[in-house]
Amino acid sequence: MTDFVVVIPARYASTRLPGKPLREINGLPMIEHVYRRGCESAARDVVIATDDERIAGAAEAFGATVCMTGDQHRSGTERIAEVADLFDWSDNTTVVNLQGDEPAMPATLIDQCAALLDDSAADLATLASPLLSDADFENPNIVKVVLDDRGNALYFSRATIPYPRDAQARDAARAAALHHHGMYAYRCGVLRRLVAAPPSPLELAEHLEQLRALSLGMTIRVGIPAQRPGAGVDTEDDLAAVARELAETS
Repeated sequence: MTDFVVVIPARYASTRLPGKPLREINGLPMIEHVYRRGCESAARDVVIATDDERIAGAAEAFGATVCMTGDQHRSGTERIAEVADLFDWSDNTTVVNLQGDEPAMPATLIDQCAALLDDSAADLATLASPLLSDADFENPNIVKVVLDDRGNALYFSRATIPYPRDAQARDAARAAALHHHGMYAYRCGVLRRLVAAPPSPLELAEHLEQLRALSLGMTIRVGIPAQRPGAGVDTEDDLAAVARELAETS
């Protein structure tokens, strides 16, 4: 299996849930739960990347490796690229971007995402699951992805894709779309190419940074997760739901 590292980008500011990484879930800050998921994976190292001293202090208190980054980054990808340069990782080093608001992400899926890069034809890798409902298919807060016959991403969108031309086509359209999970694996050389390129028109339209990779002609390999990941955290309701989920699985 691919040798890899995990980087967890974490910022304090959040429009819907300020101080999100430090919000407590069952007695621990959320960022510690995410760090534990990373440590449960096969990664040879797990790094928390932040520009906030409060997050850094909390992470160091529970024994995490912390990398302080600049505060100018517009995305987790940009923050991770700075980490790669600060640690002088080679272009061939594989990095998994584990979002700091995914405390219920199973470690097995981190490994699965990294393993997709065992195929040298893939530039990036990510995971996506079948949609659970028609409501999810139409929900702009759920990012959809459609694939080619080799399992590579054709397009990601917040819109309903593919568009069902008529009622008879709806089931086929929903079956073709997958619910994208925001975890990525990439080699550092690809990561550096991504952050060096300007945002693409598609990325600006959808506010989805993975569209920059597609616009650059990169191949994004998409795996169907062996188990459905737990919920991410964006709201107070999400926080409560994840607390219940983690309590049940502990």
